[in-house]
Parts: sequence; C-alpha cells; structure tokens
Amino acid sequence: MADMLRFVERPQAYPAKRDAEARAEDFREIAERYAVQSAEDQSARCSQCGVPYCSVHCPLHNHIPDWLRLTAQGRLREAYELSNATSTMPEICGRICPQDRLCEGNCVIEFTGHGAVTIGSVEKFVTDKAWEEGWVEPLVPGPARGQSVGVIGAGPAGLSAAEYLRGHGYEVHVYDRHDRAGGLLTYGIPGFKLEKPVVTRRVDRLKAGGIVFHEGFAVGEDATLDELRSRHDAVLIATGVYKARAIEVDGHDAAGVVAALDYLTASNRKSFGDQVPEFEDGSLNAAGKHVVVIGGGDTAMDCVRTAIRQGARSVKCLYRRDRANMPGSQREVANAEEEGVEFVWLSAPAAFVADGDRVTHVRANRMRLGSADASGRRAPEVDPGAAEDMPADLVIKALGFDAEDLPHLWDAPELGVTRWGTVLVDAKTLMTSLDGVFAAGDIVRGASLVVWAIRDGRDVSAAMHKYLKAKAANTKVAA
Repeated sequence: MADMLRFVERPQAYPAKRDAEARAEDFREIAERYAVQSAEDQSARCSQCGVPYCSVHCPLHNHIPDWLRLTAQGRLREAYELSNATSTMPEICGRICPQDRLCEGNCVIEFTGHGAVTIGSVEKFVTDKAWEEGWVEPLVPGPARGQSVGVIGAGPAGLSAAEYLRGHGYEVHVYDRHDRAGGLLTYGIPGFKLEKPVVTRRVDRLKAGGIVFHEGFAVGEDATLDELRSRHDAVLIATGVYKARAIEVDGHDAAGVVAALDYLTASNRKSFGDQVPEFEDGSLNAAGKHVVVIGGGDTAMDCVRTAIRQGARSVKCLYRRDRANMPGSQREVANAEEEGVEFVWLSAPAAFVADGDRVTHVRANRMRLGSADASGRRAPEVDPGAAEDMPADLVIKALGFDAEDLPHLWDAPELGVTRWGTVLVDAKTLMTSLDGVFAAGDIVRGASLVVWAIRDGRDVSAAMHKYLKAKAANTKVAA
C-alpha cells in the first residue's frame, strides 16, 4: 500500500477555482483540473478503510479506495478501468454529484478534521485523462440476440440502461422528445457545472456502438406506447420528471413568473447556438433584471448562477428554511455567494405583485422553523410580522418537479402510477403493470440525483436482460 494514508502531512486541496468575477462572465466550468502530481498526492491521502463509507454511501457503490490507490501509484489507466467498471458516466458524476452529501461527506478522514479526500475531483481527472489518452474503449455489442428494446427517454437512466443492454447484444432504440440526447444533462444543467461536450462525447460513443436514437420523437404524438410495444420485445420508460411544481399565491400567472426548467433550457439552447425566441425577447433572459429565484435545491442554484452570467441587475434566492436545512449542495451555495447572489433565508413568497400583467415585486413573508415534520426536518411557518417587498422583473420557480400524466399523454390508461403520478413498478422485477414494460430513474423514484438515475439504469438493464432471456427461451419452446 505504497504512499497511502498521507492525510496528516498533506492538506486537502481541491483544484483551483477561477476567480469569481471572471467566471461569472462565461459558462465554462469554474474549476481547473488537477495536474497529474496533484491528483496522485490527493489520492494518497486516502486511509484505505476496512469499511469504506465512501463506497457505502455512493449509490453506485464505486470501488473508490481501490481506484484512489491506483491513482496515487500513477496507475491511471487501471484507475480509470476500475472506476468505469461500476459507472457508465464517471466523469459526469465527478462533476455534478453532491459529493459533500455522499462519498466525501462520509469520508472517515473528514470525521477526523483533516478534510475529506477529494474523490469527485480525482474521478473527473482520471476519466478526462482516459478520454485524452484513448483509454475509453468503444461500446462493443454482444452477439446479436434477435430481440429489440425501446428506451423512452435519453437522460442518464435511459442512456445507462441502453449501454448495458447493447452490451448484452440487443438492438436498442432510444426515443426522446428533445432534438439532442442527454435529458437534463444537456438542457437542465448549466455549462459551468457540466460543459456540454462532456455529454456529447458519451452520446456519440453510444451511437457509434449501434444504439439508434430517435430524437424529436414524442411518445403520445409520434407513436403511442402500445405502438412502441409492438415494435420491441421490451420497453423501458425513463422519461424523468419535468412538471414544475406550482406556487399557489396571488400573481403566480403574471408575465415574468417562469418555471426553472424553461429558463435553464433556453439558456442551454442559446449556448448551443440555437434560435431561442423567448431568450431574444427577454422572457427567459435575466439581462438587466432584478431576479428572484424561489427554492433551495440544486436547480435553484443553477438558476441564480445562470442569472448572474446573463448580466442580471440583482439576484436573490428565497428559501423558506435556513441555510443548515436547505436541500441543495452547500458548495453550490458558496459558489453562488462568491459570484454575487444574495440569499434570503427563512423567506417565502406571499404574492407576486404585478403592474398590469407583468410582475414588478415579490412580497415575501418572513418564516421561522417550527416542530419537525414527517421527514424529521423542522417545518417552516409564517413569522407574524410585516411582509417584505423586493423588486423583481423575473421570478423563477425552482420548487422541484413532479411526474407528468403519462397514462393520459400516452393513451395508456392501464399503465399503473402511484398517488404522486410516478410509474408503479414491481420491486423485484422493475416491471410496470404492463407486461414487458419497465421503468427506472426519476419517473419511478421522483426527482432525485443523476447518480441514482445511473444506478437505476444499471439495475433495470439487468432485470430486462433476465426477462428477455426468458422470453426468448419460451419462444423456442413454443416453436
């Protein structure tokens, strides 16, 4: 175990971040990448725990201590291969996973006060190095099985499942209503967290491996679910959840009150060079405006930091709990504060005040934390006192996402859903109420993390492989 357990003599050091003022001028990723020696030095801080809590708390159960040791020893290709063995998108997870809540937040060294091993930054470094050196191998399909799979949704769950299924030898078709694959990786997450060529090269690799993408294909319009079932031996629903949660206060329908995903999609499309009329006319453009974002999750952080880069006059984030109880990454909050965002804690909208039909102010109630709710978090309640008015030309609702009404949209009333609208699946087989139709990712678990979507894609591909093998065997017997 050469040159490990160096956490006492070597302080924690993340890759340098670009100056806040400079990075607020563009959509490039804010952190530089490790030099080789720095990556090796930081990896050597790992204590090589007998019970690696970093791996335990990683949804993918990545072999983190093992590839840290290989990195510390300069065996970078082996480190990449081990990292890639459990994840279809390690460099994407290295960029956008909330490591402070998962692997790094549960690092034993963090508990000793020496600062966690910088796992995410090393993961990003190792996989980017693999792309540069040509170590990322093409997707090679297994022997053809004569069966096909349709995957609805080209987000992380769908792409992950498609890759594994193609590796098993199935013909795989991916259907997505957007004109580019990637789902939220492409259109929801800003470039300063995930530059788009990082996503594109993954998709290109899948296309080169024979996976057929049907982009701009809306199930329910271009084909019903039943029609897709007739084309394929099995179908996977991996649409994610996109329906914005509403704010039921006066003025919620005023012009200038917009949904977070609409706002982020417009910005990302603009970065691709697309024509975006809603951006050009100012409807989804923060330039020169007083911007108020409602919410405290990672989507809210994406919105406030995008508004800064678009040249907003001011940017405030309203969250009904305090900083310690917000769901978003604390690192993202710190990045936003560095870039000029003002956080208004314990504050919630009481009304959106409009002049005519256009919003001009947000009237916000001051909040306080009461007794704990069912989740164990202290529930916010209105603190009796004067509401505060703050100027707002653009209000962005970032309160999370719910499932769309797929049975209605897809003319599939027999598709079982939960009371939250998410697709109901059998816990063991991951199959829906329809034979041969599976579901995975956020459309099953609700809005969650990309790393969980990748895990779900991996799990459902194994379940589908088992189903398809049995189906093929039964067909042979019947013949």
